[in-house]
Amino acid sequence: MMDRFNASRWAIQHSALIGFLMVVLLLAGGYEFTRLGRAEDPAFTLKNMIVSAQWQGASAEQMQKQIAAPLEQRLRNVEAIDILSTYCITSACVTQIFLKDDELKQRVPGIWQKVRNTLTDLAPELPSDVVLSANDDYADVYGYVFALTGGENATLIRTAESLRKTFQHIHGVGKVQISGEIPQQITIDVDPGSLAAQNISIDQISQIINQRTTLAAAGSVDFRTVIPLNVTGALTSLPSIENTPISVGKGLLHLKDISKISRDYTSPAPSLVRYGGQPAVVISVAMASGGDGLALGKALHSAMKTAATELPASMKLFQVEDQSLVIREAVNTFLIKFAVALTVVLLVAFISLGWRSGVIVALSVPLTLSAVALYMGAMNISLDRISLGALILSLGLLVDDAIISIEAMVVQLEAGHNREDSAAFAWTHTAFPMLTGTLLTVVSFLPVGLAHSTTGEYAGEIFWVSGAALIFSWIVAVIFIPFLGVHLLSEERGARSLEKTKQSRTALIEAKLHVLLVTTLRHNRTIAGGTILVLFLSVAGLFFVDQQFFPQSDRPELIVDVAMRAGTSIEQTGKLAGYLEKNLIGHSSLRHMETHIGDGAPRFYLPYGPATPSASHATLLLVAQDLHAREDLIRTINAIPVPPDVNLHVQRLSLGPTADFPVQYRIIGPDPSQLRTIAQDVAAILNRTGQAVGVQSDWGSRTPMLTFDADPDRLALFQTDRDGLASQLQAAISGTIAGNIPSGQKRIPIIVRSGTPLRNDPGQWNDIPIRTGVGMMPLGQLGTIRPTSAFPILWQRNGELCLTVQSDVISGVQPAGVVRKAAADIATLTHKLPAGYRIEIGGDAELSDTANDAIFTLLPLTGGLMLLLLMLQLQNVPRAFLVIASAPLGLIGAVAALLAFQAPFGFVALLGLIALAGMIMRNTILLVDQIQTNHQAGMSADEAVIAATMTRARPVVLTALSAIFAFIPLSFNVFWGPMAIVMIGGLIGGTVLTLVALPAVYTLLFDRSSRQIQDLHHV
Repeated sequence: MMDRFNASRWAIQHSALIGFLMVVLLLAGGYEFTRLGRAEDPAFTLKNMIVSAQWQGASAEQMQKQIAAPLEQRLRNVEAIDILSTYCITSACVTQIFLKDDELKQRVPGIWQKVRNTLTDLAPELPSDVVLSANDDYADVYGYVFALTGGENATLIRTAESLRKTFQHIHGVGKVQISGEIPQQITIDVDPGSLAAQNISIDQISQIINQRTTLAAAGSVDFRTVIPLNVTGALTSLPSIENTPISVGKGLLHLKDISKISRDYTSPAPSLVRYGGQPAVVISVAMASGGDGLALGKALHSAMKTAATELPASMKLFQVEDQSLVIREAVNTFLIKFAVALTVVLLVAFISLGWRSGVIVALSVPLTLSAVALYMGAMNISLDRISLGALILSLGLLVDDAIISIEAMVVQLEAGHNREDSAAFAWTHTAFPMLTGTLLTVVSFLPVGLAHSTTGEYAGEIFWVSGAALIFSWIVAVIFIPFLGVHLLSEERGARSLEKTKQSRTALIEAKLHVLLVTTLRHNRTIAGGTILVLFLSVAGLFFVDQQFFPQSDRPELIVDVAMRAGTSIEQTGKLAGYLEKNLIGHSSLRHMETHIGDGAPRFYLPYGPATPSASHATLLLVAQDLHAREDLIRTINAIPVPPDVNLHVQRLSLGPTADFPVQYRIIGPDPSQLRTIAQDVAAILNRTGQAVGVQSDWGSRTPMLTFDADPDRLALFQTDRDGLASQLQAAISGTIAGNIPSGQKRIPIIVRSGTPLRNDPGQWNDIPIRTGVGMMPLGQLGTIRPTSAFPILWQRNGELCLTVQSDVISGVQPAGVVRKAAADIATLTHKLPAGYRIEIGGDAELSDTANDAIFTLLPLTGGLMLLLLMLQLQNVPRAFLVIASAPLGLIGAVAALLAFQAPFGFVALLGLIALAGMIMRNTILLVDQIQTNHQAGMSADEAVIAATMTRARPVVLTALSAIFAFIPLSFNVFWGPMAIVMIGGLIGGTVLTLVALPAVYTLLFDRSSRQIQDLHHV
């Protein structure tokens, strides 16, 4: 096939067409590059949903047994669900649904619809007043966050709604969310005793109000057109409620005569938002899918400036989060690193190949990147952290084929061949070994590209972008490089050039390499054995490298989660949050401070997971001036004294998927008390490591509660039941919703309840009048009230009670190190556990294992494809396995580099190690293929090995140097640094071993003839 068609010769013979295609490619690719979307991170599907259940008056234990248990049992019938994690508190339970990590993202919406259908089918089987809801929208990323202050809540909300309309008209805006609204309500406070004297109960007033607030349609009449008939008298305002008539005996009273009616904010509020310590409302904007974050940020900033001029004098609008700034900084930083890497690569080409060859190699870069830009545009891949890193990663690889191709041309020109024949030589002798090597490198990235996991989805662009760049670089090397070589290289290199080359420094280096190779082959057994020994030492050294999942972000934000004792009121949580705010306001390191009480902050950053709603929880979103200021804020927060039952969780953001707490141990078993005992032992083990901080559990301690023991005999005697009794107590103590009235586009609920003195004094509850079948009876006649205690929150996981002990780690320590240090004591404790109890490791260690398993699952497929490619090229099983066996050689230099620079080994570094294996095999196959060619030309094994190594040494070293220098700028990046260090160290060690150890191993395995080393020992 190579003899019938030579693509390089064809390109030379169609110079006009190839030149035209080059210009078109450069122009189209450059234009497409300017149109590519800009984002901070690639999107990935969050495969979890929140299902909430509300049942007023139920204890946490009742919620767990009567709601959570049947709910989880029914949800188990939905395919693809991996984990059901449920917590129950008084009157509510929340189930977090986690799908299997390998579930395809295209199937997720359909699965969520099945969950909603399941809830609909389950609802009739639960108590009638249980309310179920499902939410999967919290996965949206609101990267542009604005805070509005300087007014009372209703006024702020109206202004925020106006801003929302303005933002929604901006191109590129997806969703706009408003946080911090305190609902309003109309309360009717009554005195149950006074009502009882009038023979009226609270539930009767509720029924009257409800009848007056529902729509009363009286039918319609068809007089050619349909004319509806409505009944007036519906409640529409506070005065109309006050004047509602109540029938009393033979007369009438108005509601205002027997109650106190007012309109105010809900108390306690479901959640509160503050900015800089002041009451606020937050407007959060999410970018539409495929949008340009830079353009959107500019448009929102312009809209904000215009809106700020129209606000009342007392109001102020602040932008807390601006994702466009992060995107701009990330893109600019990477472009600078890219330019530096490109410059270094081109300098290597100019110095080693000369200026003409250097220019040709330089032109291969924009040609390849133009094709990659067109590919990214077609595949809707934006410029983000992963794709930009993949481009820089590719930069060290995409010049390899160009260098090999131009090197082959130069050698032919120096041997006296004309330019066209020299260019055609690149196709016949290097094109297909290069293609095999290129495909080997592409396949090495395959596990991350095809991994069915959240982490694989996040980092998958590495495979698609790098793979495209490598394939396009091969096309450029066999089509455009020969074309450019014919037009730019000179034929006057010939014999004179060859003579000069022999007298040059290069010739001296080649001579020394020849001597080294002869010596290596003489001692091939020693070299091979030493290489294997060093390889085993490197594997052992990997255990001394810090393990990491994803590194911490270089963003300036801090998240401070405040966990009060479970069951704490939102008022008390707000006071503690205010105490922290007072200690931080005015701090020189602080730029913005946004506080969310009773709810989590909006998801302003994809890997950040907002806290689930809870009155005992608050989140402070702090934006520092810079990274040094961020660390200063951490020290300040850790120095603030807080009560012993308050847990502060200070966390930096993570670059990639992460757990709430990096270190987690789940204790699972049937008895809550036994779980707490085991949890105390686990917490003690973590504290003894000296590296875990903020050790806490997610259950809390028992808290007081009140129980009413109803007397069944008395209930029967007075002709009432538990449900009727409970609903009347609910109305008297907590209040009951009697209806609602319209207020603009919203509706205001009407709450009927007892007055404040009775609600807040349990000592008066025995006198609450209860309507029975024989008349009004005081509550004390129907039973007794007694104090008890219970766990205010219960967690269960897949139907089993689960208590989690969790912690942060001290600065400079990786979570895996803490887990490793505690492993022996945890194992000892596990062996002592009673039957039915177990301890599971969670946190970053579990996430890392899940992500790595998704990668390792694809390694057999990757190895099989590599072997197939090698067989197609080499058509020799032993030699193909020799190339495969060379893959681990990069581990030697990689481990040495990680230890030398004290860099952690995590998921990103693992990807680098896998890619490194492909790059080393790429060089190996070029060498082995040349050895085979020499063998077929009649050379002995030793002669073939030495000649092939001498021939391939220059391009192998040049491509390795190009890649190494390209990775140096990347090594200073927080995210890509460990990968770059792995690649740099691995390439240095792998290249040396490819040129020294591989020849020794080859002759050891394949040289069956007598030794001819003495004859070969010459210069």
